[in-house]
Amino acid sequence: MDGIDIKLIERMQKNSDLSLLELSKSVGISKTTCWNRLQRMEENNVVLGKKILFNRNALDLPIIVFLSISVGRHSLDWVKEFSEIIEKFPEIIEAHRLTGEGADYQLKIICPSMDAYDILQQQLISEIDFTAMSTKISLKEMKNEQSLPLSHLRRSGDLG
Repeated sequence: MDGIDIKLIERMQKNSDLSLLELSKSVGISKTTCWNRLQRMEENNVVLGKKILFNRNALDLPIIVFLSISVGRHSLDWVKEFSEIIEKFPEIIEAHRLTGEGADYQLKIICPSMDAYDILQQQLISEIDFTAMSTKISLKEMKNEQSLPLSHLRRSGDLG
C-alpha cells in the first residue's frame, strides 16, 4: 500500500458514492489505474465489501445492549459452537472475545424493544453454556464512527 491507496481508502470512507471517475480525479490517477488499485485491494482483502449505512432509529431499532458472557470452557469446539449459535441471531451485530477480568465475550445487540431483547436473551440462555451473564443498556450512543483510523499508515514511511 502506498499513499495513493491510502487516499483512495480515505475518500471511499468519506463518500462511497463517488464514481470511479470522481474517485480517480480526487487522488490524481487515471480511471484505469484507480480501478486496478481497487481490484487489487479487493483481492488482498483490504476492501471487504460495500454497504449502505442506515439510521437504526428510523428503522425502529432504538435499543443497544452490551451483553457480557463468562464461560467455564475455552476449547476450540466450544468456541465453534458459540460462534454458530450467535450467527443465528441477526440482532447480534458484534461479538468479541475478551481478555482481562469480568467477561470472556462481549456481544453488541440491537433490538426494537426491551421485550424483544428479553426474548433474545432467554433464547441465548437456553443455548449457551455459561457461568455468568451481565447486561448493560446504552442510554445514549455518543459516537458510532464507521471509518477506520489511518494516520498510522501515513507515519510508516513516505506515504504522504
